[in-house]
Amino acid sequence: MTGKAPIGIFDSGYGGLTVFQKIREALPHCDFIYLGDNARAPYGPRSFDIVYDFTRQAVFKLFEMGCPLVILACNTASAKALRTIQQQDLPRSDDPTRRVLGVIRPTVEVLDRLSRSKHVGILGTSGTIASCSYTLEIAKLFPHIRVTEEACPLWVPLVENREADSPGADYFIRKNIDAIFERDPDIDTLVLGCTHYPLLLEKIRKHVPAGVTIFSQGERVAEALADYLQRHPEMNARISEGGSVRFLTTESPDRFSANASFFLGEPAEAGGIRWASEGLNV
Repeated sequence: MTGKAPIGIFDSGYGGLTVFQKIREALPHCDFIYLGDNARAPYGPRSFDIVYDFTRQAVFKLFEMGCPLVILACNTASAKALRTIQQQDLPRSDDPTRRVLGVIRPTVEVLDRLSRSKHVGILGTSGTIASCSYTLEIAKLFPHIRVTEEACPLWVPLVENREADSPGADYFIRKNIDAIFERDPDIDTLVLGCTHYPLLLEKIRKHVPAGVTIFSQGERVAEALADYLQRHPEMNARISEGGSVRFLTTESPDRFSANASFFLGEPAEAGGIRWASEGLNV
């Protein structure tokens, strides 16, 4: 493949913007396309097959738009679709040198360094927790670490409905945090295994025991991506450099722009992209 193109960032909705923001800070010279499948969000409660189908469709649309590298800035997509796309779809594609990376592996890689007690808690959507992706990945890299997981199905709706600062949010956040620490009071590192959760960070801190490290993924994923590009100059050479960002959504561009501006803390104008039977159409 000739020419240079943006890095693709995919998420089921808005949460991936918290990861994208950190990636853009780490790689300000790179161009990006952010695609949010807001029309079919949330992915968390959906089956493995559906999440895989949706994610594959979006990834190959970003490939079609020229992106040689796509980041799944979504824990559910990373848990339910990444491995199949990497192992089955990419080798059979018309350009097997393209790459798709997720957020779970880079998060897990630092946990042994962060945790002193070697007891780690994972907070995530129902889909991410049901996949056991964090538990399996941690067991491969650090079998001595004990993992306790807690599904928090109401946290994403709290964020997307702008209820993150409400008293009701305190109730549900406290309920889930109390539950995970009741099962393992020795947890000293708590992973926010959903890209929406950084917007609840202040309330989470209120209910987490003193001395516990709360680990948000964005900075780590950005650090890992920068390192990946440094270690793979052949991929780095394919990334265009202009600092541009293009936002696309499968739902209302106006609604996406308003919510994305809330997530990013700055204006974000989106274009529309629609689903069709043969794939995504701009």
